[in-house]
Amino acid sequence: PAKPPAPPTPTTRILAIGTLNPGVDPAAALAILPKEIRETAKLYLDGKIDQWYSLQEKRGVVFILNGTDVAAAHEMLEKLPLGQAHLMSFELIPLGPLNPLRQLLATPASAQ
Repeated sequence: PAKPPAPPTPTTRILAIGTLNPGVDPAAALAILPKEIRETAKLYLDGKIDQWYSLQEKRGVVFILNGTDVAAAHEMLEKLPLGQAHLMSFELIPLGPLNPLRQLLATPASAQ
């Protein structure tokens, strides 16, 4: 018998990588930064952001968002001050449980 397809991996978090847009004057971003930090902290305290990090190789941030809707995450991040000023953009990547772990739950062929 044909093996049924593996169920799709559900999205449980969203990885958001934010970087300054090309050509942005860093001074313009720095002027908005205090408000950006307050708004980001509010999202964290509201449970929207689970974890936050700085990029090491360039100016930017990485957030792990509590959510499953990439469009809603994009809308939320665009409302931050740097997004409203068109100074920062985010790459959004849906995340889910580690799919290969399903192999641990599969019934071995010899036990069927």
